[in-house]
Amino acid sequence: MNRVAQRLGGALARYLNHPARGPYPHLPADLVTLRRILRPADVVLVEGRARISTAIKYLTQSTWSHVALYVGDYAGQTLAGESDLLVEADTELGVHLLSLQQLGGYHLRVCRPMGLSDSDAHRVVDYLMARLGQRYDLKNVFDLARYLLPTPPVPGPWRRRMLALGSGDPTRAICSTLVAEAFQSVPFPILPVVHTESAVTPECHDCVREIFHIRDHSLYTPRDFDVSPYFTVIKPTLAKDFDYHKLTWEAGAPPPH
Repeated sequence: MNRVAQRLGGALARYLNHPARGPYPHLPADLVTLRRILRPADVVLVEGRARISTAIKYLTQSTWSHVALYVGDYAGQTLAGESDLLVEADTELGVHLLSLQQLGGYHLRVCRPMGLSDSDAHRVVDYLMARLGQRYDLKNVFDLARYLLPTPPVPGPWRRRMLALGSGDPTRAICSTLVAEAFQSVPFPILPVVHTESAVTPECHDCVREIFHIRDHSLYTPRDFDVSPYFTVIKPTLAKDFDYHKLTWEAGAPPPH
């Protein structure tokens, strides 16, 4: 039965990873500029086009359905001659490398961990690279079947929890868990739970201390890197000295002042 379930899960994963019917907004990333500005441990968010992406975007109420981590030319490694590499995880291929070129035509966002030291950036990258080749057990078909409905009728407060249902293996591939685990191994905050406690001293009678608690890995989604106060959004268009005066407007557009 496990073998049958595994085959069924594999077929379902392939179906969910096939492109859904559009239309999609045409906001392709500038890969030339991205190559110039990306740093190891930068998080790249992707507005996916697969069937599963529609459900993830609905459940997270976000543009972003997928996340990858930029590792660059890690230890001189290349992929089909490309040295601008990222690590991603999905239900069909597990944890694997892809080149930046493979994201051409997609709407992307770069989120950079602010203040992350070079040594800790390498630790984050090492964490993911050590997990290349890991595959996910797909015999719990329920974990994938929930994504067959593009907009499942789930109340708002339960949507994030729905991403963490089931055995956890497909959830780890879909819900940014691997990248979240890598940053928490440093540890670097994403969206921690913050509690306060009294820190009264003779010099400060009203002082409090903030205690950061790590959120459960299975609850992280691509959107969390976008809204995190500890990651800054890098926009390639602005990184290459954008000047609106140089834009060419169509005839009839309002004249510049």
